[in-house]
Amino acid sequence: MAATRSDDGPDVPDEGPVEPDELVLAGEFDAPTRDAWLDAVDVIVQKSGRIREDALLGAGYTKLSRTSPDGITVAPLYAAEDVEGLPEAGVPGSWPFTRGSHAAGNVPDGWDTRQRHVGVDPEAVLADLEGGVTSIWLTGVSAADLPKALDGVDLSLAPVVVEGGPDVAEAYLELGASHGADLLGTLGLDPIGDRARTGDGQDVASVTALATRASENHPQVRAIVVDATPIREAGGSDAQQLGFSLSAGVAYLRALVDAGLDVATAANQLEFRYAATPEQFPTIATLRAGRRLWARVLEASGETGVPQIQHAVVSDALFTRRDPWVNMLRGTVAGFAAGVGGADAVTVPPFDTALGRPQAFSRRIARNTQRLLVEESHLGRVIDPAGGSWYVEHLTDDLATAAWAYFQQLEGEGGAVAALDSGLVARTVGEVRAGREQAVATRKAPLTGVSEFPDLDEQPVEREPMETVERGGLPLYRPAEAYETYRDRSDAILADSGARPSAFLATLGPLATYTARAGFTRNLLQAGGIAAPEAGPTESADDVVAAFRKESTPVAVLCSSDKVYDERAAETASVLREAGAQRILLAGRPPEDVPGVDGYLYAGCDALAVIDDVYSALEADK
Repeated sequence: MAATRSDDGPDVPDEGPVEPDELVLAGEFDAPTRDAWLDAVDVIVQKSGRIREDALLGAGYTKLSRTSPDGITVAPLYAAEDVEGLPEAGVPGSWPFTRGSHAAGNVPDGWDTRQRHVGVDPEAVLADLEGGVTSIWLTGVSAADLPKALDGVDLSLAPVVVEGGPDVAEAYLELGASHGADLLGTLGLDPIGDRARTGDGQDVASVTALATRASENHPQVRAIVVDATPIREAGGSDAQQLGFSLSAGVAYLRALVDAGLDVATAANQLEFRYAATPEQFPTIATLRAGRRLWARVLEASGETGVPQIQHAVVSDALFTRRDPWVNMLRGTVAGFAAGVGGADAVTVPPFDTALGRPQAFSRRIARNTQRLLVEESHLGRVIDPAGGSWYVEHLTDDLATAAWAYFQQLEGEGGAVAALDSGLVARTVGEVRAGREQAVATRKAPLTGVSEFPDLDEQPVEREPMETVERGGLPLYRPAEAYETYRDRSDAILADSGARPSAFLATLGPLATYTARAGFTRNLLQAGGIAAPEAGPTESADDVVAAFRKESTPVAVLCSSDKVYDERAAETASVLREAGAQRILLAGRPPEDVPGVDGYLYAGCDALAVIDDVYSALEADK
């Protein structure tokens, strides 16, 4: 310890700085007010030109807010005052289970890593179990083939989720009995989910016999899956899948109680399946809201001790066939969100599942994605990682409110089955899907590698095709499909003619003047498989025409700055028309139409409509 010398006496120890009783961070600064922050935001947004200088306080904050598919306003910032008055989230493992089904969360080993297998492939099943997967989900396997599909699997150790109706469920129980195994897993009975996908399904009461047997003889087996993923796969919203799950869950609960089970036993026969998406915060909030809402349903039924058990599935409908390697990132973000949201089991599909039958490499990447999240990112060592986030808490409440309203709407129609049969579900989900389609078309919902930053020279990834399953109920909405259809069309033209369809970029002025809009245009056109050769730096309309005549396309897109457009756009369009251009577009959104220009490309325009317009012009030129 250092010492100091007193003028009046001997050296005395230097005690150093005195530690405060309470640590106050940034205590030397004045506490900022919300109005001061709003004013600072307004200044920045004003500089971007998005609001007027005389706008009211908070106009910038409003401008930065967005509306979700559920009509929920998502603000750019949340503070402590934004969650004042919201219902208490409780603690993990206690009613209403918002913060998790178990007191310890998924600590210390993480959630159940569940891999899906389509068809009979026992070697792949064993490889997954040996490689870190903790449960198996079998689909597309008949009752007769089930023993072969699970050949070599210790059914007393590995939970298995089967899917295929009562026959497959019976076969699984019989297989367990023949092995003398104390079975784990789920029988996968879900006639309501079947009805949502196929338009047909057995009566809800068909689940009661097997559920009763499971409750009596197999305490670690759940009989019923309440699958809400068909809603999200059809383009529905998070609140819609939550509300649908509540209505379906109530239908099963009533049927089981009518069959003689008490509410707690009946509730323990249900496992809820939700879609996890790369929209990480909505996914986290959806899972939290799902537990809270189901706890409210059970409370109304006289039971408060049974949590909702959740299986979060990253939908392969969100995966792309083009640039499929990006799907690894989509799966990682969605898997992260599912784990943080407190799902009991998570399925991340292989990145190539949209192309066909996954290979051993892609299955390995899928399971290692989850193991990395659990073991290396340590998500399995934190109880409720999202707890305390003002944004997540607020969004959870917003989703719960919207989902409860949709649940009441379905119940008013007579329940989930009646709402499916009447077309209510299809209509309401279709309305949300239309909004998603518009967002994808305008690239407000970008798809990396497809609608944004496509690579026309990418090498195709070939996979063995899988049997196509027809859906007679709700449709399967793949956001990337519209763009991929044009890419397939481009590939066919290339194979037939030796060249891709193209549109000429009539670049005006020096490189620095036109490069931004030329890059934007090229990105948009290539999303539809259209090549975009450019003129390069030009000084006159004659330079542009000389370059245009070297390209065999009737479509030209003017690319430059607004200033150069004022000087040269009309003249250039005129001479291009004389040189044979049949369709002339302009990159930008001028205040007035430019003479000779047929259409415009700009941020927020309907990219799919532009791509279709170019193809139409190319077809008309033949």
